Amino acid sequence: MEAYLVLISLLSMSSLSLSQDCVRDLLENVDFPGTDIKFQYSPDVEHCQHLCTQHPSCLFFTFVRADWTKDKRHFYCYLKSTPSGQPNVQLPLLGVTSGFSLKSCSPDTQPCLSRVYQNVDFYGADYRTLFTADYEECQRVCTQDTSCQFFTFVNDVFTPQNIRYKCHLKFSWPLPRTLNVNRKAGLVSGFSHNTQLTPYFDKACSMKLFPSTAIPGNPLQTHPAGSPEHCMALCSAHPSCTYFSFYSNDLICHLKSNPNEMVMKAEVGVTSGIATHFCQQDTDWAKRAHEGVDFQGSDIRFELMDDAETCQKTCTADQNCQFYTYVNDSFFDSDFWRRCYLKRVITMPAPPKIAKLANVVSGFSLRGCV
Repeated sequence: MEAYLVLISLLSMSSLSLSQDCVRDLLENVDFPGTDIKFQYSPDVEHCQHLCTQHPSCLFFTFVRADWTKDKRHFYCYLKSTPSGQPNVQLPLLGVTSGFSLKSCSPDTQPCLSRVYQNVDFYGADYRTLFTADYEECQRVCTQDTSCQFFTFVNDVFTPQNIRYKCHLKFSWPLPRTLNVNRKAGLVSGFSHNTQLTPYFDKACSMKLFPSTAIPGNPLQTHPAGSPEHCMALCSAHPSCTYFSFYSNDLICHLKSNPNEMVMKAEVGVTSGIATHFCQQDTDWAKRAHEGVDFQGSDIRFELMDDAETCQKTCTADQNCQFYTYVNDSFFDSDFWRRCYLKRVITMPAPPKIAKLANVVSGFSLRGCV
């Protein structure tokens, strides 16, 4: 399972994603060697299959289980693809399970992840800690906290004693993030109108933006964004973000974290704002197309069509599509005209690292199980 990149033409991906059969079966102690796109951590094979399903180009996978004995690659989820859509080879191998993407199976966009994992640590991504009587209460807190995607609870026999009963709430991005956003003539980009960009609340937000204003310092993270409102959605989704600055020339969103003060200064080309909390954001901005903007990468496939509006409607009708880029006839290379690139990223809870650790319990928010 040595990782190497496989370059797959977008045209091949187009035919694959439209024709691949729905295959739910899992193959225990079978390896699909090679053709790796990347690996991520998963606590079990079902989670790994969901990751493959949400990754834009993953067609099949191999998961390294907890009973693997050859090295320490427990909980590795290898996402894979080939131009044919099928593994080049299948080999018997103890300690792994392989399977296929569920993209063709009408998958749940927010899968229920109800299982808990004894003696497994979801390492990192902490944004808040508290003490709870047991892991069930820790999971309830995680489920009620809209920022929490997963948790790790330290039980009553853990060493050292001073962190027993500690509940670690953890975050991963629940909304689609465009990996690269660039200005490029002849392109139109936007979001699926079905994309859930914020949790639902009854009360509307009082969204506060400060045009021609920067908030220097206190950096948290930096992400591409198409507009100040998009940047606000990113900031509001992150539990540690208190305010942001969006630079329109570079289409860059700077998330900031300082709950004690907010110092602003005038700066042309910058819009800043404050994160919203427990209210419904106006998401009309997500229904506007961005002329001359490329949401680069994360392609599922492309199709040929006559205009950007049809591209948007196609993305909205496809449950796997979260955002799109359309190439119109003013683009410099006519070979790309009329292409509608349908795109997505992983938005399910995804721990950045998973490891064996005695006397802890880990699991996920149960919001997807309602």
